[in-house]
Amino acid sequence: MSETHWFRPTVILIALLTAFRVLTQYYADIDLFVDESQYWFWGQELAFGYYSKPPLIGWVIRLFTDIAGSDAPFWVRLPAPLFHAATALILAWVAAENISNRSAVYVAVGYATLPMIAVGSVLISTDTIMFPFLAASLGFYLRLCRTSDARYALLAGALLGCAFMAKYAAVYFILCAGIAAVLMPMYRPSLKQVGFALVAFLIFISPNLIWNIANGFSTAQHTLDNADWVRDPSERASLNIAGLAKFVVSQFAVFGPVLFAALPAILVGLVARPKTSIEKLLLCFCVPIIALVSVQALLSQAYANWAATAYLAGTLLVVPILMRKMWVLSVAIGLNLIFCIMLPLATLSGSTLSLNGKTLLLERYVGIEALSLEIEQVAIAQGQTAIVAQNRDVLANLFYTLDRDTWTLASVPPQGRAPNHYALSYAWLPPFEVETVLAVVRKDRQVPCQSTLITTLEPTQGHYRGQTFRLYVVPADCWEKRRKKASQGEG
Repeated sequence: MSETHWFRPTVILIALLTAFRVLTQYYADIDLFVDESQYWFWGQELAFGYYSKPPLIGWVIRLFTDIAGSDAPFWVRLPAPLFHAATALILAWVAAENISNRSAVYVAVGYATLPMIAVGSVLISTDTIMFPFLAASLGFYLRLCRTSDARYALLAGALLGCAFMAKYAAVYFILCAGIAAVLMPMYRPSLKQVGFALVAFLIFISPNLIWNIANGFSTAQHTLDNADWVRDPSERASLNIAGLAKFVVSQFAVFGPVLFAALPAILVGLVARPKTSIEKLLLCFCVPIIALVSVQALLSQAYANWAATAYLAGTLLVVPILMRKMWVLSVAIGLNLIFCIMLPLATLSGSTLSLNGKTLLLERYVGIEALSLEIEQVAIAQGQTAIVAQNRDVLANLFYTLDRDTWTLASVPPQGRAPNHYALSYAWLPPFEVETVLAVVRKDRQVPCQSTLITTLEPTQGHYRGQTFRLYVVPADCWEKRRKKASQGEG
């Protein structure tokens, strides 16, 4: 199959799937999730770093919303299907150059229909922004190994730096490339080429490194919080067999049931028979990541998407091998495609679609804005202009939904290290321009001063179903008094 023959059908198929995703996203009946609202807010205040993530996702969202002149959920999420479409085409190019032209079409479609990509095309996430840069970095790294052209070292390093600026998981690339270099001389660039790549990488990530230094390594601290056992292995590490099992099972939903089931079979088969060099290389870029995150799951916990970077190489590895048994690959892609179609269609009825008549299918993504609007109405009725909350979920949507020219929004001041972006950058601290504020307090929390209970909100469906929020009018210096009392006690 010629380059033209693989390129045209690939573009057509990916364009059709992307158009479907964009269209259903436009009519989606779901709120911005907590993380999405936070990413949007980062884009309102452009910086080289933020509390829990590198800055690129905020920059991308800001670009799209500024071009559109709208902060509606559709425009916040629009980069998601477009970035995944770009990644699919980049992986097709990598497959065409390193495996076969015929495999390029199947790799692109295989990637675009992965369950994790279906979810990642509905919601905007850091993985989504990282993937095209990471895939392109892999492509130019492979070119470097074939040609020894230093230009490709610079490109691979620069693109890896861009991926890092989207999510720190991009550093897995360096580990995987190191493993490949140890095991296979043909994938061992010269020290000069490695130097070029590292210089380009460091140049691109330097703004975030400088930001972290200036902000007490906030993002690095959050990363350590996620892998909490690293801080004190003797106290915090334990064998979490259930956590490991949960993580492994979740990968069937991330990569797809057939494709993930094929991975260990392929691994065993490749060990038992001679392997092509590209298959060995792709194993090095896939298996170590899954193994490392599995260890994290065993010692503490790991979320399903923490090994997502493994499945760029995983798709390039598994799909061409399954092409030797096309019926298996057809079943794999077919099952994934069903989910890719059903999920966006489900979002069209997110606020009403229910499995049992009680629990909404997409409950996690609805009812979020409604709570913010209820809080706003209570504040208006009480004549309050400042709203203070502690729950990150509540704060994220308050900052997205309410007009900050009208409302003063703030987090309860943290005791100790700030637990989220809002507590770090928007804590309620003096000087105070109002005498009282409306405090949004979860049922399990207390207000540390004399206050007046106004109402209790108990959502019956959606993201906050089963949670109770109490709304108080409290003195503006309520938490400042607590801070002073605590400092006197320490003194």
